[in-house]
Amino acid sequence: MLQTVEGIYRNGKVEVLEAPSKIMESRVIITFLDENGQKNVPEGEIKLEELGITRQDAAELRASFETFAEDWELPEMDIYDRM
Repeated sequence: MLQTVEGIYRNGKVEVLEAPSKIMESRVIITFLDENGQKNVPEGEIKLEELGITRQDAAELRASFETFAEDWELPEMDIYDRM
């Protein structure tokens, strides 16, 4: 089960502002936000919020595609980037 909690990155460490429910140890993905609390979006990147995709939806999608990540990064897969 995926959970999202807010935190602050300070002095090389992440401090969570609320404890995740029923999790003692887990891998995490950390996304840095700008000063206004909004994710910086490079030019040309899709803004998921505008498509109705929440942070939790995005985290679940990322987790479901994680099994493909290693294969996708192989040099021979570059052909798909040019399509």
